[in-house]
Amino acid sequence: MIQPKIITPSSTDEINQYYQIRFNELRKPWNQPIGSEKDLIEEDCVHRMIKFGDDYVGVARLQYNTKLEAQIRYMAIKQKYQMKGLGKILIIDLENIAKENNIKEMILQSRELAVPFYLSLDYKIVKKTHLLFNEIQHFLMRKYL
Repeated sequence: MIQPKIITPSSTDEINQYYQIRFNELRKPWNQPIGSEKDLIEEDCVHRMIKFGDDYVGVARLQYNTKLEAQIRYMAIKQKYQMKGLGKILIIDLENIAKENNIKEMILQSRELAVPFYLSLDYKIVKKTHLLFNEIQHFLMRKYL
């Protein structure tokens, strides 16, 4: 049986695949331009990607907001690989990295459709926040590590 593998994208191909997944899953369906899948602090963050067999299937980023708080951003699993536990593996990996760096609190902005997923991982809704692309409701969620 194929086991998922989590990596930090490092080769040019891995980095390209990483950003392509982010674009395809999080921006393209809402007609956003290429480049909108990146922001100004990419180099300061931890990037992780999950590989399943020969396919790169999901990505997420960990950014440090303070000495005690980190944030998960740009979390995406390719649609055909969703509901297989791969997202959970990726989130737990980011939480473990955060714990190793003495982070006590994780936050994230969840799309409304993903709220049940994060609730299943013990994140709690803090409040309803912004509407991305005038269409996608987000919720601030928090978990104490």
